Amino acid sequence: MTTTVQDAPERSRFEIEVDGELAGYVEYSTHGDEYEVPHTRIYSHYEGNGLGHELVRRALAQIAERGGTVLPYCRFVARVIRESPELTDLVREEERPTFGL
Repeated sequence: MTTTVQDAPERSRFEIEVDGELAGYVEYSTHGDEYEVPHTRIYSHYEGNGLGHELVRRALAQIAERGGTVLPYCRFVARVIRESPELTDLVREEERPTFGL
């Protein structure tokens, strides 16, 4: 199983593909270098394979590479950040309490 995660800015989302087929996405909107992330979706026939975690972690890595920050309104994204303290710096310090970080 080969997975890729790519930014699809024309659709305002990061997408994960499995063997060339779209398996899910993380939606975002940007305001400067800040990414508001309201929703993550993994299609039902791909659930249970850890693809959600992979998608979020790799999307966050791309945002970090760009020097961006994140507002993780999606509860799943906030949970991934809570489980991975090294990602906390992606959320501005004054916003962290809002997301339980």
